[in-house]
Amino acid sequence: MRFAGKVAVVTGGGSGIGKATARRLAAEGAALIVADLKPRDTADLVVKDGGVATSFALDVSDETAVRALADHVRETYGRLDVLHNNAAALSRDVYGRDLDLADLDVAVWDRTHEVSVRGAMLTCKHLVPLMGEDASIVNTTSVSALVGDTDHAAYGSAKAALISFTRYVATMYGDRGIRCNAVAPGLVLTDTARRVMTPDLLAEKAAERLLPWPAAPEDVAALVAFLASTESRCITGQTIVIDCGTTAHRPEHAIRRSRLR
Repeated sequence: MRFAGKVAVVTGGGSGIGKATARRLAAEGAALIVADLKPRDTADLVVKDGGVATSFALDVSDETAVRALADHVRETYGRLDVLHNNAAALSRDVYGRDLDLADLDVAVWDRTHEVSVRGAMLTCKHLVPLMGEDASIVNTTSVSALVGDTDHAAYGSAKAALISFTRYVATMYGDRGIRCNAVAPGLVLTDTARRVMTPDLLAEKAAERLLPWPAAPEDVAALVAFLASTESRCITGQTIVIDCGTTAHRPEHAIRRSRLR
């Protein structure tokens, strides 16, 4: 019960990593505010599991909406201990169109950055004033921020900006005892990933990683919970990669393994 008596906000908490993190924090005692465009299912699951959670419909890129979230937290709890900035524009009409740069719609670029970077900025702007000593912010970035690829330039660039933003927030508020870190997942087998990835693509991803198993949302949630807890009280301004070894080696490893198969 590392979060007994503490208050946490999880953005992008309606599915995937955010949903798993919300359930993990609540299971360890946190009172949860699940913020997402469609957050209710997660909040209901937390309550069904015996936890405390409310849902808050939120577009993190809308400052008026984020200000309303801060007012809700202030009026309900009077403070905030944990903020997990997990929201990202992963819909088919945004992430699914983030392909070749020459054909990239500027609106896709803008929306990707609005959610990942502007969203994290706005939540920090309005929620940090509710935080005291030993509070923690955890941002979800991606290994896409650390390597190049043949598509998803908007997504990778936005996540890279979030890594820099993490360092700035850690530097600005460290003297108040507020920590800020980021997690950088590789492939995570969320329900959506399982649904859309073909067997061939899953095999390619398996060849890239060093460990025989892929990451699940609960694996990332465990790391977020550690960074949000006082067990990591001396860690701030860092980005922790959780990718089963995908970025720990030269590409030849995956190429050789693929040829052997």
